Order: sequence, then structure tokens, then C-alpha cells
Amino acid sequence: MRSLLLSPAVAAGIYLAVSAATASHAQAADLTLCWAAWDPANALVELSKDFEKKSGNKMHYEFVPWPNFADRMLNELNSSGKLCDLMIGDSQWIGGAAENGQYVKLNDFFDKEGIKMDDFIPATVVGYAEWPKNTPNYWALPAFADVVGWTYRADWFSRPELQAEFKKKYGRDLAVPKTWDELTDIAAFFQGREIDGKKVYGAAIYTERGSEGITMGAMNALYSYGFQYQNPNKPYDLEGFVNSAEAVAGLEKYKKLYECCTPPGHSDAYMTEDVDAYKSGQVALQMNFTFTWPGINADANVGGKKTGYFPNPAGPKGAQFAQLGGQGISVVANSDKKTEALDYIKWFAQPEIQRKWWAFGGYSALKAVVDDPGFASSQPYAKPFLNSMAIVEDFWAEPSYASLLQASQKRFHDYVVANQGTAKDALDGLVKDWKGVFQDDGKY
Repeated sequence: MRSLLLSPAVAAGIYLAVSAATASHAQAADLTLCWAAWDPANALVELSKDFEKKSGNKMHYEFVPWPNFADRMLNELNSSGKLCDLMIGDSQWIGGAAENGQYVKLNDFFDKEGIKMDDFIPATVVGYAEWPKNTPNYWALPAFADVVGWTYRADWFSRPELQAEFKKKYGRDLAVPKTWDELTDIAAFFQGREIDGKKVYGAAIYTERGSEGITMGAMNALYSYGFQYQNPNKPYDLEGFVNSAEAVAGLEKYKKLYECCTPPGHSDAYMTEDVDAYKSGQVALQMNFTFTWPGINADANVGGKKTGYFPNPAGPKGAQFAQLGGQGISVVANSDKKTEALDYIKWFAQPEIQRKWWAFGGYSALKAVVDDPGFASSQPYAKPFLNSMAIVEDFWAEPSYASLLQASQKRFHDYVVANQGTAKDALDGLVKDWKGVFQDDGKY
């Protein structure tokens, strides 16, 4: 059942209760931070040794593999568990966690400590911290900026014989694609080609059914083709926006890319499978969240100058958007150690710590880091990351987002991978599904 937003008095009460506990630190605390199991989490463990040294507190970690992350952590929140003191939760959880009182509202804490949301990349504030969206109500600090982007085999693109063949066939240079049409042409050009005695394929894209994969992939085509979640002037008015002719064309394009240009057996692929396909030299192009880029850059087989990076391409009318990833860090309202958890957020928000976060392999959302004149040249993927963060869109962050996501996962996978019906059928069905969710939520 959907619960009401916390009133200002209740939210203030939570903060005052936390503040009252800060009178003294009689003894060091054991804090547990919950997140996904991936390379950035390992980097955070190293970074947090500085917090342990300065605070005397001991950090513990609960890192869950991505396919199980949402189920495990949402169950923890919904059951009022006490495992997590700090939660780095997905952007789509923010609505439910705020409305159900699962995260501590941070406005008073931010004001007290001089932490300003204006100091962070705007898209990460809206995506990771705010509920309701576009209001100054903050439930997290932007912790890890991320977005879907693309890698490509720069060494293959630079081969004179391939450049000549591509230009003869398509009438343009073999170069970073600016549009989805160009991207599909490049993927088709490489599909089934032999390079260095090995058969290669066009593109590794997201097709996974079980969690969120195909939605996080297909939305990149849909956004750039003109999909909208709702009528901009009438919330929850879906008809003609979710299933517009432009959205239909975007979903058709994603299916075309899947059918023409992916490796054999790539029917249930997400982040790990795409990285594996790319690092093993199977594909010319790879869709993936930018958190994978440092590991690719360092890879012995495909790293360094062998790989280039680019933002999600534009659609036929010039619109260019990319699916937001990333997370904010929150204090779990059911924690008995909110004081120390807030101390951790205060420590993490410091500019010098955020600079170290980038250096360790984390993606800082702090403007002082990403706007630094040297940032764009600090890594070969830094500028494409910034360009990608400038074009982000995000999935629903409603309290019922899980039901909304389950619907899109089924509709997209049934059409793109299982070849059931048309793109129009899939999006018409999605409108019906989403309307049912919002009807149950009392939005109509």
C-alpha cells in the first residue's frame, strides 16, 4: 500500500532525534554500508579506510551481486531490517524509500554541515537525491555518477583496409557514430567479419530479462527517438507518449540492432555479459554503464589506445539522451547508528575525498571534481563520461517502480528477443500495464 510523504514535522523529528544522539561519541561504532558487489564497491572499501582512521569507527560491508541487489536490499528496507546503516541504493528506489520512511531526510543535516546540492551535477541531484522530483527534498547524497555509454574498438576502426571498405559501402568514414542509424550500420559492417583470424560480431547490448537489463538498454534508443514517460503537462497521462510513433520506431531500431548484429546466444545479457563479450574480442561495439570504462581501459587485451568511448547517439530528429545509472548514499531510518552514519556522509562529501574517489575508480558527482580544468584529460574516458552525463534521462522513481519495471522487462523482452508481436503491440501493452499500476496507486 502506498504511504503518504513524511510531514515536515515528522522529518524534522527524525533529524532532531539523530542530532540529540550526537552529544558524545562514548565509543567507536561498527557501521554497515550496503551496496552492489562490483569494482566501485571495492574502491570504496579502500577509500573508507581514511574515514575509519579519522573517526575511530569500523566499517563493514554487505555487497550483493547486481542480479540480486534490488530484491535483497528492498526486502531489507521493506522488512525494517537493521543490517544496513548506510545504503547506496538505486536511483529508482528514492520515491518508495522516502514515502515509506525508510531513508532519513537530509535537508537539516545538509544545512547544518554546509553541504549544498548546488555543488553537485544537477542530473544526479534530481536522479539520486530528490523526492518528489524537482523539489528541494533530499534523501541521499549523490555518491556514484553513472550513465549508459558505448565503447568501440578504435584499433579496428583505424585499419586502412576496413576504412576503405566501409567508405565504399556507406559513403562516409568509419568513425564514432553520431546517430543510431550510423551505429547500426557500423555494427552490421562488423557482424560476422574475420579479424586477425577470428570471427567477430557487431555489438553487445542489454537483453537481460530477469532484473532490469533490457529496459536499461532499450530506453537508450527510445529516448533518442522521442519516447516520453508521460504528458509533460499532465502527470500520468501516458497514451500517445509512451506509445507514440517515435517511441515505436525507437523500439524497432533496438530490435533491429539485436537481430542483425549481436553475438550468438546474446539473448539474456546485461553488464557482465557485455563486458565479457567486449574484453574477449568478440564485438566492435559495446553498450554498458560507464562504471565499466576504467576496467576496460586497463585491460591487457582491449585497453589503452585499442578502445574509444562515446555517448549514446542521437535519434533521427536530433534528440540525444542516455539512460541514467548511478546511486546516492542514504542513512537508513531504522539504523541505531544514525549519528555515525551521518558522520560518514559528511566525510564522503568533502571535496578532497571526492577527488580521491575519482582517483580510486569511483565516479564523483561533485562539480569541484568534474569541472576541474584537468578532469576531461585525466582519463581517456573522462570527457565522454561528462558528455554522457549531460544527456541523461531516468526510469520511473515512483514507489511502485518495481511493478513498472517488471512490466517493461516483459514487454520489451517479449518483442525484442522472443519476437512476439510488434513494437506497437509492446508499447500499447506497456501503457495498459503502467496505467494499471498507477490506478492501484490512486493516481487516477
